[in-house]
Amino acid sequence: MNNKQKKRLDDLNKKAKEGVLEYEELMERNELEFIRNKQNINFRLPLAEKYYYAWQCYLFEKNIKKHGFYNTPMEEINSKGISFNKHSINIGCQYSRDIKRFNDKMELLGFVVGFNESCEIFSYNKRMNKEVA
Repeated sequence: MNNKQKKRLDDLNKKAKEGVLEYEELMERNELEFIRNKQNINFRLPLAEKYYYAWQCYLFEKNIKKHGFYNTPMEEINSKGISFNKHSINIGCQYSRDIKRFNDKMELLGFVVGFNESCEIFSYNKRMNKEVA
């Protein structure tokens, strides 16, 4: 995603918070978010769910940067980023250190969705415990 696209996405997100997006702007925003989310995915996503899975991979990267992942150093994740490949999730590019390996891309995508849901449940429970205390 280039700087012009990032700026346009930021502008559309600000406009969306105000609640004044028109249909064409909403569709443009969705496409720009997809471009951002798909940046580090190095395989073809299933057509019907491409937006959903791209969003899940984006959330996974955000969750990993926030919570960490097993014995993977946070500094390495934050400096090199994460890439999603057909059979693995890696730090940096496809040929770098594996975070986790899979039999196929659907297994990878299922893992990503499950990881995100467990992070959401963990965050929800943490918020509820703070409200009770």
